[in-house]
Amino acid sequence: MCSSIRVAICGAGPSGLSQLHAFESARQKGYEIPEIICYEKQSDLGGQWNYTWRTGLDEYNEHVHSSMYFNLWTNLPKECSEYVDYTYDKHFGQSVPSYLPQNIFYDYIRGYAQQNNVCQYIQFNKSIQWINYLDEKSKFNVLIKDLKNDKIYSEEFDYVIIATGHYSTPFIPYLNGIETFPGRLLHSHDYRFAEDFQNRNVLLIGNNVSGPDIALELYKYGTKSIKISYRTKAKELKWPNEIKEVPLITKIEKNLVYFKDNSSERFDAIIYCTGYIHYFPYLDDNLRLKSSNSIYLPNLYKTIFWLDQPRLIYLGMQRATLGLNITNIQSWYARDFILGNIQLPLTKQEMEFDIKQWKIKEKNIKNIYDAFHFQKDYIIDLLNSIDYPHFNIEQVVEILFDCIKARNENILTYRDKIYTSVITNTIAKQHHTTWIKEFSQSLEDFIQK
Repeated sequence: MCSSIRVAICGAGPSGLSQLHAFESARQKGYEIPEIICYEKQSDLGGQWNYTWRTGLDEYNEHVHSSMYFNLWTNLPKECSEYVDYTYDKHFGQSVPSYLPQNIFYDYIRGYAQQNNVCQYIQFNKSIQWINYLDEKSKFNVLIKDLKNDKIYSEEFDYVIIATGHYSTPFIPYLNGIETFPGRLLHSHDYRFAEDFQNRNVLLIGNNVSGPDIALELYKYGTKSIKISYRTKAKELKWPNEIKEVPLITKIEKNLVYFKDNSSERFDAIIYCTGYIHYFPYLDDNLRLKSSNSIYLPNLYKTIFWLDQPRLIYLGMQRATLGLNITNIQSWYARDFILGNIQLPLTKQEMEFDIKQWKIKEKNIKNIYDAFHFQKDYIIDLLNSIDYPHFNIEQVVEILFDCIKARNENILTYRDKIYTSVITNTIAKQHHTTWIKEFSQSLEDFIQK
């Protein structure tokens, strides 16, 4: 039966690779799997972690997907994003620090893909142009553009899996008078090098995740002063003197910016750190997820299956803190549904009821610690139905708690902490240089020292 079924996977980032691994793992265990094609518009795998110097449009005039900047380091310990069946020990052959530069983490993801023999399913430089459902055929019509050859063609599939992520289309709110600002203006999606802002006065809009991360990097690389404008509440972290949080912007007059506390300051650059939106222009209206960035999304059963057509599957679309684990487990669950090993509720009403129960729990989230526990419960709920290798999820949550504590105690040194793998019990290696003084991104240099 499976050999006649066709599955399209959109995107070969971590979510798409997880889905391919789930199917390949089943095939290696003797299961018959569907025909699978993974379409990736970039020339290599990795999704967000596939760094490019390009911003705006790529070489084929496609929207640049990656928001990765050159000197980024992970802001959560690697022990929270470790593949159960492909450990850091296995990949690097030695213990490595808990926090990694982006290129070293990307190397780990590449190794995972190669180890699990998934590249055979990926077609690179293929961009999804349109997806709609054909009721008369009970199939999805997928329009694909071959970017290298500049040709458009269509294929039909029984299942479509959206694994393109939701961190590539910036949310850019209007600021009063922003059109008068004469300095450099960009969103963090297009930020690449901190060195561009040395000896400058920089204003960051937003203090959620990317704002503080970029502020620290700007400080590290010599930016003169950094202000972080918050909308509701300051982080109140122990910032160095060069970094300060300021309230909401009220107006901008050329390079002079006014704030809600009646203060004002002149800036050379403004960087929007205002997050991203779920944006799927290639999906027909009745298939398209429309949601803000939340921890449990509407219209998706188990945050995976589209309510009105469960053979449309979304992976990794919620705001997540448990890294690669969530999409890996979602992929196993989706695979087992496609293979017939998991049955979804018979009616839409039953699925809606399940979503409602999770949304009620979501409303009780008061802080980041509640969010960690919520995601832990969500993962356990999925694990109870699949054969994914179990791991100590409670220990992962404890690591996350400690990470937040260390960050609050000293924002400049929290990346120097080390943790113990929940998979191998290996203690991470203490890096020879503190994060604030480490400017090397070389894989060989990083691993050998």
